[in-house]
Amino acid sequence: MNVLPGFRDAYVENLVTYQVEGGLHQHHGSASAEQKLTFSPLGLCNILRPITDASHTRDRKRSPPDSACFPGTRQQVVKNINTWARSDVTTDSEPHLRWMHGYVGSGKSSISQEVCDTSDREDRPVVSFFFFRNAGDRSKIWRLATTLASQMAAVIPQTEPFIREAVQANRALLTPNEGGVSLRTRMQRLVYAPFKAVAQLKERGMALTQGPFLIVLDGLDECDNKDEVQELIDGMLMFFDENPLIPLRVFITSRVEEHIKSRLDVPAVILDNLVDHCSDDDITTFLEILFEDGHRRNSVVRAYVRRHGEWPTQSDRRKLVKHIGGSFIFASAVFKFIMATNAEGSHAPTPMDRLPLALKMNPGLDGLYTQTLSRSMYLPHFSNIISTIALLQEPLPISGIAELLGIETYEVVNVLVNLQAIIQVPGTDDIPVTLCHTSLRDFLTTQSRSGDFFAHPSHHVRICLLCLEHGLKVLREDPGLSIGSGEQISAITEYDFYYSITHMNLGNGCFAPTEYDSAIHLCRERLAIQPGAPHWIAELAAAVQNRSDQTKSPTDLEEAISLHREALELQPSPHPHRSLSLNNLGLALQDRYQRIETVADLEEAISLHREALKLRPPCHPDRSVALENLLIPLQLMYGKSQTLSYLQEAIAHCEELLTFHYPVGHRSRVKRLRSLASLLQLRFDATGQEEDLSKISTVEEEANRLSAPSTEPIP
Repeated sequence: MNVLPGFRDAYVENLVTYQVEGGLHQHHGSASAEQKLTFSPLGLCNILRPITDASHTRDRKRSPPDSACFPGTRQQVVKNINTWARSDVTTDSEPHLRWMHGYVGSGKSSISQEVCDTSDREDRPVVSFFFFRNAGDRSKIWRLATTLASQMAAVIPQTEPFIREAVQANRALLTPNEGGVSLRTRMQRLVYAPFKAVAQLKERGMALTQGPFLIVLDGLDECDNKDEVQELIDGMLMFFDENPLIPLRVFITSRVEEHIKSRLDVPAVILDNLVDHCSDDDITTFLEILFEDGHRRNSVVRAYVRRHGEWPTQSDRRKLVKHIGGSFIFASAVFKFIMATNAEGSHAPTPMDRLPLALKMNPGLDGLYTQTLSRSMYLPHFSNIISTIALLQEPLPISGIAELLGIETYEVVNVLVNLQAIIQVPGTDDIPVTLCHTSLRDFLTTQSRSGDFFAHPSHHVRICLLCLEHGLKVLREDPGLSIGSGEQISAITEYDFYYSITHMNLGNGCFAPTEYDSAIHLCRERLAIQPGAPHWIAELAAAVQNRSDQTKSPTDLEEAISLHREALELQPSPHPHRSLSLNNLGLALQDRYQRIETVADLEEAISLHREALKLRPPCHPDRSVALENLLIPLQLMYGKSQTLSYLQEAIAHCEELLTFHYPVGHRSRVKRLRSLASLLQLRFDATGQEEDLSKISTVEEEANRLSAPSTEPIP
């Protein structure tokens, strides 16, 4: 995981982006895995600790996406992929990689699931990873290699000793976060090399007699680690270039995003545009099956049909198919809306009444979301429940949502039961509530789209305070509680401890003075129960500094700096979170410099950020954050001293960000291009280097081109 909640480790212009990740507790798991490794009788699965709910064999009701191809649909596209997947690799030029891309709701995950299931039925070895946004480690890339390796050992047992040997040689491969081991190294040591070793054996065993080994990566665009996604693809292409006849194929699905497209749109990859395979016939078959099943289950529809004849009529079915326009997610959601069994208070109480409304919905999903949410909007606690689900950093179960909001579980269920067309409501109170599609979160957090349903950033304030209150209550009941110690704790307690300050930072600017007072009081209470705990010290420091940002109180800022120093002293090298504390203190000192302009503060901030950068080498996924944090004080120091070395260092860091961290399509690229142009202009003014003028022209031209409005439709 990338973030220790409670720290302010982020570039000041985009402070919250680094805070929205969670899961510090994962670090403790890696130490446990390494200790276990010293005992040979342990099974490989216990050593690798894969994500068990990321594969095609997961319980899809508990771990979305709950996708599957309906009988009679997607036949041709699935056939094409399976034919490719099962065919032997016979020529040097034959692509090992296939990328299927399509827009939201076009059925990519259903096809991935069907391809995996077909491989299983045909006894062909297949492993898979279904990425899913805001689903903890499934939205990160760091446990991909261990998860695939664990599955590979199960379907190709001969790979197990090679995987064990790799882990024994480098235990850092087990680290469930960045850990200083590059993704390319993890994939090479844990997946590619063990498979290659078995593929070269004279006796391969039964596993590879039915066809090549298949790796399926679904929803790659839902992985948060964009730089590492590019590293993953580059590593695959290099491996296949070096091993052109190896019996291994990789099938990837995603939306079209530039960081993926720029790597996969090459001759060595087969491209499938799912738009070319979305037929009205598939949607017609899909709806016929759904309505047939709906008739059997709905007595109101059966009574209507007995009196009035066929429903929906063939004319209405054709209108529905045309209106849906090839989107399976829209088709599924529209059907659920029409056939909903619980519609108390609705102006359209029966399926027959709701069909005409469905035909008027916006097929871009916004209309569906609005129409569906409207059915529950007047119920008690609706706004709190929906805003909470939209803004949570990891999904919580019904019981956790209820406990956090201080309401009964039945009140949460009462709101969600009418929303099952768009929200996956579990059958029990202890399974996380998830969104049927991640586009719903985008809708709820974009005011221009969601209107009255907008999850305002101010709701982060409420979640923060509720987390702090609940966490304090738990600590009072068990003062010795330690997250990550192996002790069983509830989902909401775990969430409280990891994400309370994340929500504070995300709500920064929305706090009333009294709300900051309450947050700081609660943080002090937590620290009083467990004095000397670096996490609680850093949490209090962040809260006090956030209040200082709003009130400009010098007393608050001085206390925040003192607390950050204390936390740093408690995390000496090689403490894994020292770089976070270094950046936190550096940012606080930078704040003080911008208020009172004491050069010593700026000098110390630069020194701290430089040390933090050293702790995040080029392979570290958060190196870009350290670069950003160092960039600003370097520019400030150059402006103060006119010492060219500070400007040269700032230019070098800006160029590194653009070269290695902000590819075309990254939201920060244009901003950093303009920063680089400004820095180059400063250097030209100071030195008169004419080559800087040429660079400035090139950089500004790219920035203008990338910031120009796009005329292409969004996929």
